[in-house]
Amino acid sequence: MLELKNISYEIKQSKQKILDQVSLRIEPGTLTVITGPNGSGKSTLAQIIMGIKTPTSGQIIFGGGDITKDDITARAKKGISFSFQQPVKFQGLTVYELLNIANGELFSPVEAGQVLEQVGLNPDDYLKREINTKLSGGELKRIEIASILARKDAKLLIFDEPEAGIDLWSFQDLTKLFQKIRCEYPDKSLVIISHQEKILKIADEIIILENGSIAKKGAPAQIISEIKEAKP
Repeated sequence: MLELKNISYEIKQSKQKILDQVSLRIEPGTLTVITGPNGSGKSTLAQIIMGIKTPTSGQIIFGGGDITKDDITARAKKGISFSFQQPVKFQGLTVYELLNIANGELFSPVEAGQVLEQVGLNPDDYLKREINTKLSGGELKRIEIASILARKDAKLLIFDEPEAGIDLWSFQDLTKLFQKIRCEYPDKSLVIISHQEKILKIADEIIILENGSIAKKGAPAQIISEIKEAKP
């Protein structure tokens, strides 16, 4: 479904290389976790897949077509969705209105409510809520994921450090939610940027980035064991 071929990225002003010849494949219906130390290029790689940043060199293939030159809007139309570390707040917009925008057409309240229920939110409590600072980090994260699921044509879901800014209990629920998405949407692929062991454990494949390159990749049991052995 998604293939990156020799993706490199450097900051023009400083010539600092953030990614160096990264190649990988994300197969349909899989959950891939990209991990690694701070500054290894994880978030940059996620943003390049979404089209937020443009690679210095390399090629991106999605759904059999070359999308390297496509912008974020074109990639979204082709089925790629992105969840930021810190969910965007839309002052004055209700949850119901956000889900309608994400869907691209009008949801009935019942249909919108069903999407909220999928992420563990009670429609009676949240459909008319305004998306603002009164919502907790966990609530905002669930609403953002609901907006991604509202896009029926989404094929690749990218989550950049979804655990950021949420409490322990919300994080535990979030891990269960990713497992639920896998079960209920077997046609969708998930890419999660994370260093949390609970998220690593639910992956089909873990990719470790170090200094902008792929250092290791493999099944969770193997990679988690190697990570633990490498710790002092």
